[in-house]
Amino acid sequence: MSDSFDTQPMALPPSRRRSPGRELLDLLASMRFAVSLLTVICIASIIGTVVKQREPLNNYVNQFGPFWAEVFGKLDLYTVYGAWWFLLILAFLVLSTSLCIARNTPKILQDLRNYKENVREQSLQAFHHKALGHMQGSPEAVLARVSSYLGQAGWKAKIQVRDRGVMVAARKGSANKIGYIAAHSAIVLVCLGGLLDGDLLVRGLMWAQGKTVYEGGGLISAVAPEHRLPPGNPSFRGNLMVPEGARAATAVLSMPNGVVLQDLPFDVELKKFVVEYYETGMPKLFASDVVIRDHDTGKTSEAKIKVNEPLIHRGIALYQSSFEDGGSELKLTAQAMQGGKPFALEGRVGASTTLKGDKEALTLEFTGLRVINVENMSNAPAAGTDVRRVDLVGSLNKHLGSGARTKTEKDLRNIGPSFSYKLVDAAGQRREFNNYMVPVELDGQRVFLAGVRENLNESFRYLRIPADPQGSMQAWLGLRAALLNPQLRDKATRRYAEAATPSDKPQMLPQLQATARRALSLFAGAEPDKSEGKAALPLGGLPALSNFIETEVPVGERQKVSEVLLRILNGSLFELYKLSREQAGLDAPATDAQTQGFMTQAVLALSDSMFYPAPVLLQLDDFKQVQASVFQVTRAPGQKLVYLGAVLLIIGVFAMLYIKERRLWVWLESAPGQPELTRVRMALSCTRESPDTAHEFDRLKLDLLKEGV
Repeated sequence: MSDSFDTQPMALPPSRRRSPGRELLDLLASMRFAVSLLTVICIASIIGTVVKQREPLNNYVNQFGPFWAEVFGKLDLYTVYGAWWFLLILAFLVLSTSLCIARNTPKILQDLRNYKENVREQSLQAFHHKALGHMQGSPEAVLARVSSYLGQAGWKAKIQVRDRGVMVAARKGSANKIGYIAAHSAIVLVCLGGLLDGDLLVRGLMWAQGKTVYEGGGLISAVAPEHRLPPGNPSFRGNLMVPEGARAATAVLSMPNGVVLQDLPFDVELKKFVVEYYETGMPKLFASDVVIRDHDTGKTSEAKIKVNEPLIHRGIALYQSSFEDGGSELKLTAQAMQGGKPFALEGRVGASTTLKGDKEALTLEFTGLRVINVENMSNAPAAGTDVRRVDLVGSLNKHLGSGARTKTEKDLRNIGPSFSYKLVDAAGQRREFNNYMVPVELDGQRVFLAGVRENLNESFRYLRIPADPQGSMQAWLGLRAALLNPQLRDKATRRYAEAATPSDKPQMLPQLQATARRALSLFAGAEPDKSEGKAALPLGGLPALSNFIETEVPVGERQKVSEVLLRILNGSLFELYKLSREQAGLDAPATDAQTQGFMTQAVLALSDSMFYPAPVLLQLDDFKQVQASVFQVTRAPGQKLVYLGAVLLIIGVFAMLYIKERRLWVWLESAPGQPELTRVRMALSCTRESPDTAHEFDRLKLDLLKEGV
């Protein structure tokens, strides 16, 4: 006899081996496979929520870097809900759940019809909840009382008469199993609705009709027919922008590498757009008064579209999504930053023009107009903070969406209109600008704000230009023009030297004038930077003075020289300011606190303006606002399936969680030697055991066996 066992698996006979197709079917129909697919879909949905979808590629490059941005793009993480692998997983989830339903539904329906009345009497003794007792009367009389009681208590019963007695099999809470079918059917319906309302049908229609994605730009009317979908497209979701007084009939469908145009069977004309604001500047209400013109019938109908109150016409829903500028007319003044006369300029938001300069031509793109800008103006500057810092929305951004009380009171004020534009050079480099129309009071000084940023991911950096008593920037512009004029700089330095030279030391005048001339030249960027032995482009502003001190002055004397040089610079600039006013035919400025505050901010603004990356600064003089509504246009055949699935899901989850299936067996037989008594044996089973189950069985015993012995 061997001391060991053969551990090799026993081979199944050929008749019992399952085919690969059968194993695949079992895998697809298994609950583990469906749960795994659902988990992957949940993870993908989390990614689609965290990663902003359908953003410009440059935004992803700035956020993740060139390498990972390309990797994530290959995985379609920027269009998760329309990715082929997401739709494929969704389709397999529908198939797997459908197979689960098809396999288990017959068993559930059969179990609903089966009362299990064939249970043997001896088997009742093995149940956890069981009882034995007697009731007065013959088995026939007791059976009538038991049947009546169970019927009144909501039990459905079936009676089986046997040789030795009667078995009563009752059931309650059978809707628990219906909940399984409802919940799983809900998953199938919701997924089918998602497939129908996603990009799947759009891509299928494009493939069938030979349509392609449009990757260019320009007017919608100029797009070729091969990039347009017909009005009979059964499913789509796009955006439709309509300016006031205009009409449109073509929606734009965003695709991963471009757009596709969707022609609508009707025109949408925007008669009036209404927007109301909260005190914080956030929109409180925006609605659109529209006119719908049907292409087939020619009929027109008026309607008002509000947020969460869509208009449905011919199965197509129009939702109020947002609002944009519809081509507002702008009247501007272009201030030359490198000297020269200002000139008038007109433009329209969304249009572009060309600015011709001495060195190069720039393309000017008008990108936006904001009539209302509500900001928190309560933050007082702390000691040691940079007075050039502009952070209008810093406090609001920190507490946006928070229910906590702020440490300081807010002072919300509308600081007036602003407009934005872009300047594009010959190399295609874009810089975005955002300028306010009226001066804003910051740190006790009224200033014009001129913002600039290199890309959309950056915050605007603002140039603060002090306003003169008339509320304009002409005084500062005159001072800057004088700073760029060598003759006026020489005249200002001579005046300053004459005023600052002591009467008893006239020999100091030439040296003081030379120092003032050198300080103004450095500040104006009229001298090249020769730090580290290399000639560079002219560097102006306060950094030029700092660079001069670091390269020309010994370390031990830098602090003292800095104070003297700044005092000479401020005095020379004040003389230059008086000269600029003389040229403009104005009186000399008063030497008071207001003028001192103006000069302090003017010096900082002049320093920062040396690095302003544009030859002109555009100032908004007047505008005519034209607003546009952005509608989300959808034809969603799967919407009703999703709603039905949501209802079934609620019913199914409620049935599975709150309804317990209970089965009750009551065995009745004559008591031996006592024909006036009937022996009763009871047993109860429940799909989910809980303390309520024991209480319910105790109540059944009390009610049925209260006459027991």
